[in-house]
Amino acid sequence: MIELSQVALKLGSAAGEVNILNGIDLKVTAGETVGLVGPSGSGKTSLMLLLAGLESATSGQIRIADAQISGMSEDALALFRRRHVGIVFQSFHLIPTMTALENVAVPLELAGTANPFDLAEAALAEVGLGHRLSHYPSQLSGGEQQRVALARAIAPRPKLLLADEPTGNLDIETGSRIIELLFRLREQVGATLLLITHDPALARRCDRTLRMADGRIISDERLAA
Repeated sequence: MIELSQVALKLGSAAGEVNILNGIDLKVTAGETVGLVGPSGSGKTSLMLLLAGLESATSGQIRIADAQISGMSEDALALFRRRHVGIVFQSFHLIPTMTALENVAVPLELAGTANPFDLAEAALAEVGLGHRLSHYPSQLSGGEQQRVALARAIAPRPKLLLADEPTGNLDIETGSRIIELLFRLREQVGATLLLITHDPALARRCDRTLRMADGRIISDERLAA
């Protein structure tokens, strides 16, 4: 599902070029769950953005779902994301002027999916928000907004699900419920999951835990059988 070979990312700054990722090699098989941990600034989010095609590597090769995304055009990457990738951000990133139903239906419509609103309604019911279809983000709690974001990510049945600190803006109890929902939905659609977290206990729920530091993967621990 994921194959990275000598992937590097360098970004310019006023002080000169900064190495963000340094020669990342990584293979993840279809259906695996992977927890990505490490201190702030270690490169976790940058790696996720590369996998999502939201950032371009400076060098190296990236294959996702048997597609070589390195060197794809912006339009091609957008089509690739619609078909294969679901993303859950810490800050939800819902469109404030759209209802919960519309937020979930939009990516389905853009992908040309048949009956997008029916599928969006079913996805919201799956996350327990069937009664909140017409509510706007400002009318929803943080936990409800994150559930809308989960429904939006899962509704297209992605092959790869990326979650960047999905409970970071939630209280402990609400965050725990969101995590249970995330793992249950991932299993239902059979997606490969890459989960960025600062919580070692949460990372240990995954099949593997990757630890990053200074733009490199410094350890790769697999869950004991």
